[in-house]
Amino acid sequence: MSAHEARARRLADRIRVIVAETLERGVKDPRLGFVTITDARVTGDLRDATVFYTVYGDESARADTATALESARGVLRSEVGRQTGVRHTPTLTFVEDALPDTARVIDDLLVRAASADAAVQASAAGAAYAGDADPYRAPASEDDDGDTGADDRADGGSGADPARERGRG
Repeated sequence: MSAHEARARRLADRIRVIVAETLERGVKDPRLGFVTITDARVTGDLRDATVFYTVYGDESARADTATALESARGVLRSEVGRQTGVRHTPTLTFVEDALPDTARVIDDLLVRAASADAAVQASAAGAAYAGDADPYRAPASEDDDGDTGADDRADGGSGADPARERGRG
C-alpha cells in the first residue's frame, strides 16, 4: 500500500467516526432511525467520500433515514471539514450497505444446505451396498493355494508357462 493510499484509508476511517459521532450527538432529526455507519471510502484525490450505513427497521424506516441523511449532509460535511483539517473537504454520498441483506441470503442458503445434508444422511442410514461391501479384490492369502501370493509368471505377465517358454528357443 502506498503512502497516498494509506492517507486515503486513514481519512476514510476518520470520516466514518466523525459521521457516526455527529449523527449520534449532533443531528436531532426524528426521521433518523437506528442507523449504523459501517464503512467509508474516499477517492484517490480525496475529494469525494462514500459513507455506507445500515438501518434497523422496515422499508419506511430505511426511506426516512435516507431522507434524514440527505438533509443533514451539509452539517455532516461541515463537521468533517472542521475535525479533519484537510484543504478540500470531501463531498459526502450516503449509500445503504447491502451487507446485511447478503448475509441473510447466505444464512438462508446454509440452512437449506444443512437440511439437504440431513435428508441425504437420513436416507443413507438404512441403505445397503448394491454389490459387495468391499468391491475391491483382496490379495490372495497363503491358505488359498499354498503359495505366497506373489506373481508366479516370470515372463512378465503373459500367462504362458515359464518352462515351455524356455524350451522354445
